[in-house]
Amino acid sequence: MGEKKRKDKVKPTFVFGKKNYKFMFIGLACIALGFILMSGGGSDDPNVFNPDIFSWRRIRLAPTLVLIGFGIQVYAILLNPEKD
Repeated sequence: MGEKKRKDKVKPTFVFGKKNYKFMFIGLACIALGFILMSGGGSDDPNVFNPDIFSWRRIRLAPTLVLIGFGIQVYAILLNPEKD
């Protein structure tokens, strides 16, 4: 009987707080945007070269956004939810 009372008193808690999840979703959005910006630029005909694959957006901007998104994810995981 004592074990049942102990289990009833235990309240489930989340590992992360609301602030952590907010930063995680921001990081996921940055990563998704980076991969979306990286896509495209291909050619339907394999004999035709399309120089759009080397655009500034695909070479610099998109990978930078992905790395920033991963940095935000690491920050969200390490953020202490109890501090204001």
